[in-house]
Formats: sequence, structure tokens, C-alpha cells
Amino acid sequence: MFDQNMNLKFFLTAFMAAATMWFPAAHAADIKVGFVDAERINRESTPADEASKRLEKEFAPRVQELQKREGQLKTLQTQLEKDAPVLAESDRVKREQDLQRQFIELQRLQREYREDLNLRRNQELGSLLERANRIIRQIAESEKYDLILQEAVYRNPRIDITDKVLKALAGSK
Repeated sequence: MFDQNMNLKFFLTAFMAAATMWFPAAHAADIKVGFVDAERINRESTPADEASKRLEKEFAPRVQELQKREGQLKTLQTQLEKDAPVLAESDRVKREQDLQRQFIELQRLQREYREDLNLRRNQELGSLLERANRIIRQIAESEKYDLILQEAVYRNPRIDITDKVLKALAGSK
């Protein structure tokens, strides 16, 4: 196993060295590279803002219902704590069990809400990503880019075309 890994590393190193010698430096200067910051697209684009507002509007009734239920539970808990010293043991236990059931139901509703919201958010982001990728391809073709990256450890700001993509996204529907 060790020898195979060493042979593979040696082969790859030798291949890269040979490829570098065969690829003239003049051709490297002809390559046009661009970079798009996908996180900025998700944060700053007009369609991302619109999607966020749509989701907020779509899920507002559920948020209000969850907040209402949470408020009711807090009120019931406060009332139980206040009444506990004067309640009969059986009444106190019954109210505690009821409170616990309602709390479990609230947790279930909150979990469903988060799952539904995440699903819709992923749908919206997927749609945004498709639109952004179409625009990136259009820019690449019209401006003769050979390569456009969306992730890089380092990038020179002069190759960043994110602002062009954001502007094109704002103008597209």
C-alpha cells in the first residue's frame, strides 16, 4: 500500500513537471480567469432579498402561532407555580402533566416549522443558484472567460466579477 501511494505521488509529480515544461508560458498569459463570491450572491443579491421577504411573509402566520402558544405555556406555568401550594396533589399533578403535553406539542410544532422553513429556504436558494449560474455562463461567454471559480483559498480582487453578477441578477427576472 505504501509503495503504491509513493509510486502514485511520484507519477503525479513527474507528470505535472512534464506538463509544465510542455505548456509554454505564453499560453498561460492568454487564460482569462474570473471569480464569483457565492456567499455574497446569497447575501447581497436582490433576488436573495426578495426570497427572504417571501419566506418571511409565507411563514409569518406560523411564527405568530408558535409565539402565541409559547406565551400561553408561560402563562400556564406561572399560574401553576403560583397555585401549586394551595392545589390538591392530584390537581397539581394533572396540571403539570397537561403543561408537559402542551410543551411537547409546542416542541413538535417548532421542529416542523424549522424543517419546513429550511426546505423552502433551500428551494429558494437553489432557484437563485440556477439563475446566478446562467448569468455567470453568459458573462463568461460574452467576455471570453476560460475559467470562473466560485471557491478559492486566495484570489486577486481584479479577477472578482461578483459585482457584475449581482448587477445582472438585479436586472433579471
